[in-house]
Amino acid sequence: MTDLSQAVERIFTHDGPLAQVDSHFRVREGQTQMALAVAQTVAHGGALVVEAGTGVGKTFAYLVPALLSGERVVISTATKTLQDQLFGRDLPAVIRALKLPARMALLKGRANYLCLYRMALSRQEGLFPDRYVVTLLAKVEKWSQQTLTGDLGELVGLDEKSALLPMITSTRENCLGSECPDFKKCYVSQARKEALASDVVVINHHLFFADMSMKESGMSELLPNARVVIFDEAHQLNEIGVNFLGVQMGTSQLLDLAKDVLATGENTARGMGEWREMASKLELAAKDWRGLFAKTERLSKLAWTHLSPEGVNEQLWSDVLSGTLVLLEEMAEAIEPLTAVAPEWLRLQERLVELQGILLVFQKPLDSGYVRWLDVGAGVRLVQAPLDIAELLGPRIMGPAPTVQASPESGAAPPGGGALAQEDNSAQNPSQASPRSWIFTSATLGHEPKLSWFTEPCGLTQARVLQVQSPFNYAKQAVLFVPKDMVLPSDPKHSEMVSDLSAKVVLALQGRTLVLTTTLRALKEISERLKSLLLEHAHIEVLTQGEGSKHELMQRFRSAEDLGVKRSFVLVATATFWEGFDVPGDALQAVVIDKLPFPPPNDPMVVARSKKLEELGLSPFNHYFLAEAGVALKQGAGRLIRRESDKGVLVVCDKRLVETGYGKRLIQALPPMARVSQEATLLEGLKRLTTGATKPAVC
Repeated sequence: MTDLSQAVERIFTHDGPLAQVDSHFRVREGQTQMALAVAQTVAHGGALVVEAGTGVGKTFAYLVPALLSGERVVISTATKTLQDQLFGRDLPAVIRALKLPARMALLKGRANYLCLYRMALSRQEGLFPDRYVVTLLAKVEKWSQQTLTGDLGELVGLDEKSALLPMITSTRENCLGSECPDFKKCYVSQARKEALASDVVVINHHLFFADMSMKESGMSELLPNARVVIFDEAHQLNEIGVNFLGVQMGTSQLLDLAKDVLATGENTARGMGEWREMASKLELAAKDWRGLFAKTERLSKLAWTHLSPEGVNEQLWSDVLSGTLVLLEEMAEAIEPLTAVAPEWLRLQERLVELQGILLVFQKPLDSGYVRWLDVGAGVRLVQAPLDIAELLGPRIMGPAPTVQASPESGAAPPGGGALAQEDNSAQNPSQASPRSWIFTSATLGHEPKLSWFTEPCGLTQARVLQVQSPFNYAKQAVLFVPKDMVLPSDPKHSEMVSDLSAKVVLALQGRTLVLTTTLRALKEISERLKSLLLEHAHIEVLTQGEGSKHELMQRFRSAEDLGVKRSFVLVATATFWEGFDVPGDALQAVVIDKLPFPPPNDPMVVARSKKLEELGLSPFNHYFLAEAGVALKQGAGRLIRRESDKGVLVVCDKRLVETGYGKRLIQALPPMARVSQEATLLEGLKRLTTGATKPAVC
């Protein structure tokens, strides 16, 4: 055992430093097992993939060995909320317990920071959609005089979808960099400098891939050259990477560009060009794009396997793209003489050139290993993305398989691009550096021992894999109920029956219920019917996704414990609420899932991945659909039991779970819950929960 492993083992004892500063700490065999595996990887280099069940305490399990190592560490999480939790709570707690002089920094994408230049420009232009935005801007201006970080997350009441955000933040396209008049006070620049000077930096997966992309395109690195890189909530890594490492272009970019050309022309080059005419032409081009899909249902994804999207005439589509390309070329030519006048013009020209390059990509046939589609919403967005990130990420992480020996000098870190994946010359000069260490962890990384669902698309099949079981006693704390009289999800009455059963569960528990749906249509139908069914029960409020941010809805849901019998809640949600919705205690005692969460079969990415499996002679259902459903089901079920004292019931309104062979495989992916087969027994057990009974949730 290495010195680091011995030190880590001492930390996780009943009288160790963690126990002395945290009265709730208790020794968990799984947590210690994971911490020792992380310590070994940190000491010798290489990649470790850990699935740590709910309640293991994976955050402390990777923080302790990483901090004790004395190496520079980067920790990447899936969301900004998790970033804030790690930076504001977990990381400081461990640093205090270990009494280490570690300097830490929080680094987010530029869209999370106030841009002083863009804020002043917006006030000067005065192009506000409504009075509410004007009022909100005044609030931001007042806050800007006292904030130290410029992190817009500090502002209460600023919704992430607010129309004000694009007016007070910068993008990679419109940032003026060192030429900006407010560069010395730039919050993004300050955050990056702080990160470069810190021992531990907390980022998110989006920023990691942004750094990789920009490094590969020749731009300077954003993140410190850390030797230990940890990905928490790693199950989202592939999907985030796929979306980020592809190319995208939409009508919103054309409209933003038109707006910026007009504003820059009016402010710095009035009378030196037909700026209003140019902006109008670009707006008209965006309108032409949207006009082609006027009859297409919003929130649709159109397959794009040939030269034009599904249902669009190839020649007509070609004419629209070519016309836009010519317009961009003309604008770039008109701007060229002004690039030396003001930095804004140089950035505009760079944006025009970049958009031309993207348009040329979409005019060419699709490359093998990629999928292309078109999103139709308020605007139109062209998307091309890799099927997975294995070829892009795997070589940068794994490189030559490291040889794990007693000496940390053995092996070599992977070559590649990105500030977190720069070439490591430790093999050539062992005295300079040790091999890089990569840790990937989540509560849900697959449904079988090799965790292939995660490792294969991420190119990590050669990584060490460890599964650590949850310490919770699910057989006593939770019950699974599958109503056998429920119609199949394909039946039009399915959502109605799900609503009726959910209402019974809600009334038995007096709220305390989370209903997870697999589609937006089901979300709407179930929410509306539940509100109608519970109309006479004024103390039970039905919350619906979209009525506030995820954080706000979770806070309201949690408040039921403080409000007691005065107020209780049921939340109907989909998408991101299947994970990261953390409500421990009695405020949540039932999770209802409308149907098995298989991927949508008509989604272009799903179709492309299925086709690839077929070409390899594999079954898309067994190797893709079933794996995706198992992981999603496990995530949804994970909302129920969050600590040792929690009790509750998981209701899956899809009898295929108990009546099919593949359903039994999905049950094996779930925690080992007790089972109940009769609705009456279920409801009686739920009523006992509300009385504070100490018996198992349902007998």
